[in-house]
Amino acid sequence: MSTSVHPARRATPAAAAPDTRASTPAERLRTAVYMVLGILVSLVFLAPVAWAVLRSFQPGTQIVAPAAEQSFEGLTLDNYRGLIEGIGAGSYIWNSLLIATCTAVLSVVVTTLAAYALVNFPFRGSNVAFALILLTLMVPFQAVLTPLFLQMNAMGLTDNLAGIILFYLTFNLPFGVFLMRNSFAQIPREVVEAARIDGAGPFKILLLVLRPMIIPGAATVFLFAFLGAWGDFLGALTFLTRQELFTLPVAVQNIASGAFGQVDYGFVIAGAVVLMIPCLILYAAIQRYYVRGLVAGAVKG
Repeated sequence: MSTSVHPARRATPAAAAPDTRASTPAERLRTAVYMVLGILVSLVFLAPVAWAVLRSFQPGTQIVAPAAEQSFEGLTLDNYRGLIEGIGAGSYIWNSLLIATCTAVLSVVVTTLAAYALVNFPFRGSNVAFALILLTLMVPFQAVLTPLFLQMNAMGLTDNLAGIILFYLTFNLPFGVFLMRNSFAQIPREVVEAARIDGAGPFKILLLVLRPMIIPGAATVFLFAFLGAWGDFLGALTFLTRQELFTLPVAVQNIASGAFGQVDYGFVIAGAVVLMIPCLILYAAIQRYYVRGLVAGAVKG
């Protein structure tokens, strides 16, 4: 027995459905205005960076020449070559990278463990402990620099890369604990309870269950800690006095002040560009995690 489908009951093709993607002229105009404004705002921020990069390829004499005599002919890598070979900035760059990377990694590890304990293993006085941690955010390290130097010097931690890493780590902990605590607090308790019922221990829960959920917060802590240690000048100048241990910001300041001889502004601008490069690369690489981590810290307390 054959069956027939009534023409009115036949399935209509997807093309027959109303096109909800069509935009009105007003919506297209709004999108165009947003794009133009976004490009203009981006140019405001990118123009100084591009200008500094371009100037870093000019000879120092051309940089300080009067405006009427300046030109962008004869661009060269001599500034970067002189910075690395003449000033020996390679060791300073390595010191900065080592200090900033170790500070960032340790900040993520310590703040993650501290926040995990505060959220999932509350104890009597845990809220007071967290409040005291946040209280230290109001104390700038410049205010305690002298007693801190005396204490670190007594412990043999001055003129020591481990000491400066410990210094940066200490002052990154309050913000990192605050941010990571908010990242853990927004995870439903049922997730942790289900993992415990399945027999997972505390560290297994952290590494296998919760780790993917706290990556945005951890990336934000890493970014803040790295940038803070990479670009810091005062802490490195205070706790490091041996030239072979100097970081790149201290070396650039010494170049600008003439500590290595005559001031060469080409070297100064090239050093500033080198300081910018890791910041731009790191921010571009983890920007999406950074934004999500900041939003989580803002809406969950």
